Amino acid sequence: MGFTIGGMREIRELRLVPRIPRLRGRAPEGTAVAEYTGLWGWDVQPGTRIRRLAGGRAGCSCENAECPLPGAHPRNPALLIRAGSPLHEVAAAWERTPGATVLLPVGRTFDVIDVPGAAGHRALARLERLALPCGPVAVAPHGRAWFFVAPGAAAELTGLLYRAGWDGALLDLRGLGPGAHITAPPSDHAGLGPVRWLRPPDLETAARPPEARLLLGALAYACHRAGE
Repeated sequence: MGFTIGGMREIRELRLVPRIPRLRGRAPEGTAVAEYTGLWGWDVQPGTRIRRLAGGRAGCSCENAECPLPGAHPRNPALLIRAGSPLHEVAAAWERTPGATVLLPVGRTFDVIDVPGAAGHRALARLERLALPCGPVAVAPHGRAWFFVAPGAAAELTGLLYRAGWDGALLDLRGLGPGAHITAPPSDHAGLGPVRWLRPPDLETAARPPEARLLLGALAYACHRAGE
């Protein structure tokens, strides 16, 4: 299920405002979806719902009683809210998926480099200190940091590491590309707590995140130090 992209005038107007105001009477997730599709140019997929089982364990609204990622996978692969959809269509679509988590499909506007959270904090500090380009960065409650990079990075990651001299190192670092999804702030990831922004998106880097090669050195070094 998709939604037609709205007119360019509407999209330009959305991009001129710094933030979409909270939609009256709607959950924070609904406002976030409007922001992601309207301001940042990202598609959104509703995820499954998280439900609490006996003993406080997180369960999933899917039919798998042993689902390893409750709330962290698409509710319906065909249900997609496309970037640039008119605001009223975004609101109506989200209201039809009560309790859904907000998922961002990877491999379209961006790929993701997934690293340990502590290494991600160190790498981001180094990138900022060296004034190197960096796109949005999210941190999840299971101890991972997600760096948004230009599409194609996941497929090229092995070659990039080889050219940078990191091919022989054991690094806790992986690329996420087409077919993957990440849980977006402010949604709960797998019943462990909310995802949050370590470096929020902005108009420049959301639509055009940096090439992975520009930050891979800092990420690989931070992961290598974490493994020592």
